[in-house]
Amino acid sequence: MNRAKVLSILLREKLVVIIRLTDPEDADAIVTALIAGGVKAIEITSNTPGYAKKISQLRADHPDLLIGAGTITSEALADEAVTAGAQFLVTPNTCSQTVKRAHQLDVPVVMGAMTPTDVVQASNAGADIIKLFPSGELGPAYLKSLAHGPFLHTPFFPVGSVDEHNIRQWMDAGACGVGVGGRLATPVTNPAEADALTQKAAGIIADLKHYPTFKVTS
Repeated sequence: MNRAKVLSILLREKLVVIIRLTDPEDADAIVTALIAGGVKAIEITSNTPGYAKKISQLRADHPDLLIGAGTITSEALADEAVTAGAQFLVTPNTCSQTVKRAHQLDVPVVMGAMTPTDVVQASNAGADIIKLFPSGELGPAYLKSLAHGPFLHTPFFPVGSVDEHNIRQWMDAGACGVGVGGRLATPVTNPAEADALTQKAAGIIADLKHYPTFKVTS
C-alpha cells in the first residue's frame, strides 16, 4: 500500500488511536476491542518497549488494520519503524528531515506542530497531515483560529486530551480528524472492559461520520 492510499484511509477514517504502553503485550487485547468497535488505524509509539516487534506482529495478525508508528523523532527511528512494517509515521515535533525520509520510504507523515510557524514549516516540508500538539493545552478555539484563518486548506488532527466528550468541538473547530490516546488505549483485563472499550470506540466513530472527508488538493 503506497503513501497516497494510506493517506486516503487516514483522512477517510478521521481517527488514529495512539497506543503507548509499559507492557506491549497489553496491546493485543486493546487492538482486538478497537477493531470490534470499527477502528481502522492505530499507532504504536516508539517509547513503548519492543514497539517495532509489536508493529510487525500486529501487521501479521490484523492485515486489514492500518498500523503506524508514533513518537518518531529521527530518521533512524523512521527507518526502524518502516522496516518493522509501519504504514505511516507520527511525530511530536516539526522536522523536515523526517518528512523527507518518510516520503523516500513511501509512507505519509502526521507531523507535530503547535505554532503558526510550525504549521508553515511542516507544510512546506511536505507533511501529509498536521498533528496539532499538544492540543489539550491549546483548545478548540485555537484550532479554529488556524483552520478558519490562515490555514483554510490544511488538514489538522488535534492530539492531546481529545476524547468522546469533545470530539465534535474539535471537528467543528476545523479538524479533519483526531488522534485519541489514553481514552481508547487502556489495558483490557476482562470481557466487560473489552466491551466498554469497543462501545466507546464505536461511539467516537459514529460522531466522526457526521463530518466530511478532507479532500487533498495538488
